[in-house]
Amino acid sequence: MSAIVTRDIVKRYPEVAAIDGVSISLDEHRIHGLLGRNGAGKTTLMQLLTGQVFATSGEMEVLGATPVENVEVLSQTVFIQESQKYPDTFRAIDVLRIASGAYPNWDQAYADALVERYRLPVKRPIKKLSRGQLSAIGIVIGLASRARLTFFDEPYLGLDAVARQMFFDDLLADFTEHPRTIVLSTHHIDEVANLLEHVVILDEGKVLLDADTDQLHDAAITVSGRAAAVDAFLAGREVLEHKTLGSLATATFTPRDGDELAAREAGLDIGQVSLQALFVHLTTANAASAADRAADRATV
Repeated sequence: MSAIVTRDIVKRYPEVAAIDGVSISLDEHRIHGLLGRNGAGKTTLMQLLTGQVFATSGEMEVLGATPVENVEVLSQTVFIQESQKYPDTFRAIDVLRIASGAYPNWDQAYADALVERYRLPVKRPIKKLSRGQLSAIGIVIGLASRARLTFFDEPYLGLDAVARQMFFDDLLADFTEHPRTIVLSTHHIDEVANLLEHVVILDEGKVLLDADTDQLHDAAITVSGRAAAVDAFLAGREVLEHKTLGSLATATFTPRDGDELAAREAGLDIGQVSLQALFVHLTTANAASAADRAADRATV
């Protein structure tokens, strides 16, 4: 069953279409990655799906219904935003107390354990907390709420590498014990790649990629070896990236049936392309294509 379905969703502002014809379907009880460069439309899409902004056109269903002014849907949804604002007079304990009454599946014992784990000073005024401590508040709420649908929009700004890894570990452990649908937006792609079961990549408000991560391993492969051998092997193939260093070369390309065997027979080493590398290629290629289109329009 799909937790989220959108059909040609558009969110247009006076000067730009932040979301431009997005159609996706995200299954329940999976961890989905929502990836994209700054300004790609990730936050806007999550705001649409949580009823915080209204679509210009298109249709969407969240947990089987519209999220717009729908208390039943929104009570089962938690959205941890990148720069969540709280009243200056609040303390972390006040925010967590409000959250405990807002989410029907709230686990107070788990919330208390997370507060200790992330060393969150719950009685210190919000205005005196660091960026990392503010992120920790969001992490506690996002995990302890155990909502059917959880959105994390860059949830760990200000956290060091150790604390980020703690979050990833906690997310996976609690998801395993209490399955729900999680949508994770992040710039730390390599750090979360092993968590994600499905990936949507946005760029300029459009979907560049919508696929399960196990399918991505077949989307591209990397070969390396002597430059002459690599160049000969690439003839007639769709090359995504090609680098040469002295007499050696590395190339990423879209494979066809039998290409891995052919590469080995040519004496080349084969490697899988990381999600980060695929993301960089897709967004870079899209930017170049957009620049070409703009140049063509300028000459008309």
